[in-house]
Amino acid sequence: MARQFPLAGLLRLKQLREDEAAGRLADANERLRVSRARTHGVSEALEGTDLDPAGSASLYAVAAARASARSMLADLHALEGRLQAERERAQVTYRGARADTKGLEKLEARHSEGEASALLGAEQRVLDEIAAAGRLQHTGKDRA
Repeated sequence: MARQFPLAGLLRLKQLREDEAAGRLADANERLRVSRARTHGVSEALEGTDLDPAGSASLYAVAAARASARSMLADLHALEGRLQAERERAQVTYRGARADTKGLEKLEARHSEGEASALLGAEQRVLDEIAAAGRLQHTGKDRA
């Protein structure tokens, strides 16, 4: 009977950590995607406004709206920068978790291969013993 991989519990823990890190990376990617879409929408809206104000009051209103939009756009760019940094940290964490898991997975594969080789060797020894016993019986019948 094959022995269980001695580090199976540790491997499972590393796999759980990798899954958690992958989830955080996916969340960070989604937040960044949403932020970029929002920034792009505001940027397009700001570029698309081509108003011809009729009076000074409407000119001041347009200037105030554009200033507000530019301020919001600057805030969105700052948020995007923070989200990008968060995404990069999540990616580094995921890569580290993946490397830890991959190393243990390789050890587990080697362990499984060793166990399979040992099992095949044991089976071959049993077959050899059976064959040897059969030859002894056959040889004994020839002499009798």
